[in-house]
Amino acid sequence: MDLRNIAIIAHVDHGKTTLVDRLLQQSGTFRENQYVPDQALDSHEIERERGITILAKCTSVLWKGTRINIVDTPGHADFGGEVERILGMVDSCLLLVDAAEGPMPQTKFVLGKALKRGLRPIVVVNKVDKPDQRAQDVLNEVFDLFVALDANEQQLDFPYLFASAKQGWAVERLDEPRVDMTPLFERIVAHTPPPAVDPEGPFRLLVSILEADPYLGRILTGRIESGRIRPGATIKALSRDGRPLETARVTKVLAFRGLSRQPIEEGTAGDIVAIAGFERATVADTLCDPVIEEPLPAQPIDPPVIAMTFRVNDGPFAGRDGTKVTSRQIWERLVREAEGNVAIRVKPSTERDAFEVEGRGELQMAILIEQMRREGFELCVGRPRVLLREDPETGRKLEPVEEVVIDLDEEFAGVVVEKLSRRKAELLEMKPSGAGKLRLVFKAPARALIGYFGEFLTDTRGTGVMNRVFAGYEPWKGPIQQRHNGVLVSTEQGTAVAYALWYLQERGPLFVSPGDEVYCGMIIGEHSRDNDLEVNPLREKKLTNIRAAGKDDNILLTPPVPMTLERAIAYIAEDELVEVTPKAIRLRKRLLDPHARRRAARQKELA
Repeated sequence: MDLRNIAIIAHVDHGKTTLVDRLLQQSGTFRENQYVPDQALDSHEIERERGITILAKCTSVLWKGTRINIVDTPGHADFGGEVERILGMVDSCLLLVDAAEGPMPQTKFVLGKALKRGLRPIVVVNKVDKPDQRAQDVLNEVFDLFVALDANEQQLDFPYLFASAKQGWAVERLDEPRVDMTPLFERIVAHTPPPAVDPEGPFRLLVSILEADPYLGRILTGRIESGRIRPGATIKALSRDGRPLETARVTKVLAFRGLSRQPIEEGTAGDIVAIAGFERATVADTLCDPVIEEPLPAQPIDPPVIAMTFRVNDGPFAGRDGTKVTSRQIWERLVREAEGNVAIRVKPSTERDAFEVEGRGELQMAILIEQMRREGFELCVGRPRVLLREDPETGRKLEPVEEVVIDLDEEFAGVVVEKLSRRKAELLEMKPSGAGKLRLVFKAPARALIGYFGEFLTDTRGTGVMNRVFAGYEPWKGPIQQRHNGVLVSTEQGTAVAYALWYLQERGPLFVSPGDEVYCGMIIGEHSRDNDLEVNPLREKKLTNIRAAGKDDNILLTPPVPMTLERAIAYIAEDELVEVTPKAIRLRKRLLDPHARRRAARQKELA
């Protein structure tokens, strides 16, 4: 059968998953009366809640005798490790760009990876149905981006289409009738070359995606580069450096057909298949015939840029909510995550019952923690910190920097520029983007952006949009002041009382409500000054038979500040932790005992 392998790449929320929905529907993959949810490929619970793609997904459609394997990739920079691997499985890609927003930081990131691999993208200007669309200008901006990324002449001569994935149509010119996705199907078949593979050679496959299945064990997905594979065959796994890892018998060969993975009798060269039967082989390893000695070249992965400490929950409420609370259970879960997610590394910490987890960004870490709490884990996590490097030539300290693109109303530009300049960010570009809006481009140290997003939303009254992407390493830019305020720390354990909170709210915004359980060392609010303040949220009104004027005022409490997981992780200081359980997210001091905290503070001052 005629075969095409193509990936869909784009910035987050530019419409990749919706486009795949339309291609599946119009290729006849679903019956007309079949119920299919929107974002059908975003099967993960957290993906649906957040409206983002976290894990790459494969699907395939049949179009006039040609099978098109389509890979939907993540659009967020924290999951860039997925994008890099996927591009090794395909022969072309669809670059989706929003007709209003134009090219964004992640567009540049994923396009750069595709061009470096020699792929010739098809550009789709999506969301042309938006009232603020500027499709023609966006197309010119995409061409400029190709030039800036050193695309060769073949890549610069890219085919393009205008589309609305939501309405289900694509056209080559804006004045054409807008009917369906046929022009896009035709363009994919005509422009994407068939896979350049060797059907008669010995079997070889480079693993690009790893999944765990409760019945089949490890499932390794990749494109067959040569030969064919059947269930029952004995093959071996080679590491990236050519070391033999294991020999195994293939228990299942699965292929992607629509939204499901189906067992097949034989996988042939060029097709994307999933293989079960291996126990140790992982991403970037080569599965091959026993006669093969050389592994397939595997793409090196960009290194992690931040680290966090995951530790056992040692608070007074430990073990109340979760079923998985021991260090052994947490370690096994983290190791399992690192096996399937090449952007994450784990190692034991110097602290007791604690582990270091390194990754690409705060969002990636927050999603891992959220998955763990939903699985019944209880743990405490520390503040994210950046991973520094040393320049091999000069010996200077290097830190990761990010390119930050901000779209906001003109009236808020001043405060954002001022705040980011204080955080050692450098303003590269400021230009109007129409309708009273500005686009600001900064280069900022990654550590300066930890905890800034909440402040940014407050400063822009929730209207600003911030996108960031890893831009490399630069010399360390000196100390940066992070949080300006201290916190309110509980001195007692018990249930918070409205009367006590009423008096405390004048000290600063609270994080707890009446009836919430608190303990000694738990953070219950933010202090309006720069020092920490120890408070008693359990103090009740003294009951006497003498009435005093003013004592019977109505207790009116300001609603507490809701602490989401990402907000909590970004908010805490070096000496604080986030306690995460299946039912609660609490902030606390690392040292719960107030005397121990004072001793540690004195030692720090002396040091």
